[in-house]
Amino acid sequence: MSFDTSTRLDYLDAVRAFALILGIVFHASLSFMPIFIGWAVMDISTSHLVGIFGLISHSFRMELFFLIAGFFAHMTFHQKGMNSFVRSRFMRIAIPFVIGWFILRPLVVSAWVMGGESLRGDVHIWAGLSNGFASLASIPKDLFIGTHLWFLYYLLLISTGVVLLRNLISVSTPLQQFLRQFSDKAIAWLCHSRFAILLLAIPTACCLWFMQYWGVDTPDKSLIPNIPVFLLYAGFFLFGWLLHRQAALMEVFCCLSYRKVVVCLGAIIAVILLSKYEGQIGHPEYTLFKISYLLSYAIMMWSLVGLCIGVCKYLFKRSSKKIRYIADASYWLYLIHLPVVVWLQIAFAELPFHWTLKLLSICVITIVISLLMYDAFVRSTFIGATLNGKRRNRALFSRKVEPTKASFDSAQ
Repeated sequence: MSFDTSTRLDYLDAVRAFALILGIVFHASLSFMPIFIGWAVMDISTSHLVGIFGLISHSFRMELFFLIAGFFAHMTFHQKGMNSFVRSRFMRIAIPFVIGWFILRPLVVSAWVMGGESLRGDVHIWAGLSNGFASLASIPKDLFIGTHLWFLYYLLLISTGVVLLRNLISVSTPLQQFLRQFSDKAIAWLCHSRFAILLLAIPTACCLWFMQYWGVDTPDKSLIPNIPVFLLYAGFFLFGWLLHRQAALMEVFCCLSYRKVVVCLGAIIAVILLSKYEGQIGHPEYTLFKISYLLSYAIMMWSLVGLCIGVCKYLFKRSSKKIRYIADASYWLYLIHLPVVVWLQIAFAELPFHWTLKLLSICVITIVISLLMYDAFVRSTFIGATLNGKRRNRALFSRKVEPTKASFDSAQ
């Protein structure tokens, strides 16, 4: 059984938008951490609650994105074939990654320069921007690394791997049929199992074991793939890919229940309580604590992914132009948000307001600025055609556009 690919799944659009916008909130919160973590700036108002929020949100937001990306990728492949799939990945992932890096890297570097100056009580905007763009002179050193665009690089690697693997398997028709039947039965059995979350969490925890910290590493320092991170995100992508092949399984996986909520809350509590032992390497029970933490972390991760999809499915049963607009804009919002967020964090850092007010202000201002830019300069232009598959009519600055002849899938 497969989805009717002529129907847009609004609740999954909402999931994708939520995952990317949660990333904006996550980055906006980092300046309010109670300890210095190497972020560009540290605010005078901090809270341990921000640390807990960061711990939880970082555990599942990109995993949720990769699962939905895998789901939509198979939708594109199933609907339009291999050639269109490869072309769409190139247009919507490779081009934004390359061009976006050259535009955003200097802005991110300038934000870090100004952030360092703000910690010393002085900020020079033009000097910071100048230093940011001067960093491009070091190319090819650090080419395509050092930004939040690493997720596009890994998405491109995983998509390429899927294409190559599928072509390799397709050489033998019996092998292709066997693997298809086996994977369909395995994913169906897994989703219907009462212990699905635990079964999914075990291989996830194994990947987490080989990471630098207790949790998911951010692989933004090198183009050499971080194997544990790659396997983790590839697993979520493949899970989403396989879910699209059987419509009923998505219903089962994201079904809301009290048991799932209780399991999720229990895992969250365990992670918070065990997190204090991460730095205590000399503790006699360190290994046991790490194993318990990573397994709880993986259970929390999969539980939150399933619950988020289920909540969005419950809330967005009907088609909504507003949700569709936000979903279309979310890709642009995530691409452009980081320098805006850091600049605002610098501007707010020394103001005598509570961190909650500052965080809310930074998030709202960032999203509003990014949405205005999207509607005015992206949505109805060739940039929108690249990011969203086709040009769309503006909503805030109304102007009709002619649809492009070639359009790719409108989902990530």
